[in-house]
Amino acid sequence: MRAHRQLRTVNIWPGFVDALTSLVLAFIFVLLIFVVAQFTLSEVLTGRDEALKRLNRQIAELADMLSLERKANADLRLSVAQLSAELQSSTLKRDTLSTRLSEVSAEREKLNAQLAEANARAESAAEEAGRLKGQLDISQKQLETAEKTSEGEKAALEAETRLSAEAQQQIELLNRQILALREQLAAIQQALEASEAANKNKDVQIADLGNRLNIALASKVEELARYRSEFFGRLREILGNRPEFRIVGDRFVFQSEVLFPSGSADLSPQGQETLKRLAQTLAGITPKIPASINWILEVDGYTDKRPIATRQFPSNWELSSARATAVVKFLIASGILPGHLSATGFGEYQPIDKAENDAAYAKNRRIELKLTQR
Repeated sequence: MRAHRQLRTVNIWPGFVDALTSLVLAFIFVLLIFVVAQFTLSEVLTGRDEALKRLNRQIAELADMLSLERKANADLRLSVAQLSAELQSSTLKRDTLSTRLSEVSAEREKLNAQLAEANARAESAAEEAGRLKGQLDISQKQLETAEKTSEGEKAALEAETRLSAEAQQQIELLNRQILALREQLAAIQQALEASEAANKNKDVQIADLGNRLNIALASKVEELARYRSEFFGRLREILGNRPEFRIVGDRFVFQSEVLFPSGSADLSPQGQETLKRLAQTLAGITPKIPASINWILEVDGYTDKRPIATRQFPSNWELSSARATAVVKFLIASGILPGHLSATGFGEYQPIDKAENDAAYAKNRRIELKLTQR
């Protein structure tokens, strides 16, 4: 019986020790994880504090740059306002001088007509004087003949003498009229010379105003080119130096694959994100462009030469136009005014690379942006 009871007695200490050991190991493991987590969190917080300090410094630098930019913008607006006022004044002076020049030209034509009339009158008076002088000579000859003939014709001779006296008076009157006409002609000639001198001065003034207007227009074009360079520079900075974005002359070129899936005019998520950055950049530049510059952003769509014939796009004309229109609509939805945008499709007829390979086709499938004046 005792032996049987001893067999049924179980020693629980080894199991208890194993359980306690497992519990202690689990506790140590949890404690170790807690310590590692605390260390990692401390490192992360330290890095964030440093990043926050750097960010605060950058914010302070940006604030300084913003104040400088605002001051420069205010100076630029003042200069543009002064230039616009000067341009308006020059235009008004030019219009006034043009009107005066028209009046002077009309007056000159009138004086020329008067001169021609006076010349005609002088020629007529000279002819009349010659005719009367001939009559006087005839009368004098007749008088001499009558004196030699007889005294019976004395009455006729006296009549002829009176006729000769009247003819002489008429000749003197015509001579005075000719002299007056010549004086009028001299006055008209002087007036014409003065008018021509005034016209020359006005032509010089008009040419000067035209030069100043051309200089002002060139200044506007230069100013728009500066804003275009700033816009493209910021766009390049935001989008990064990637081969699918290129600046060619005065245009910014996107490869179509960046914005659209193959054979589609629906913007991809990547394309929408890219155009969103573009719209933000353009919105940042727009307030700096003076209101006197009537600028416009041209959006041009191009395809490669491989034909397309779907229900939605019967040819590459429709595909390129639809892609340009999709970009314009997205920019309008992003806050760009429609009056500053245009969309044009060129199909496959303006290739950059005329080679017959996939690389050339990829270059020719593109969207081009051009900031210009309307």
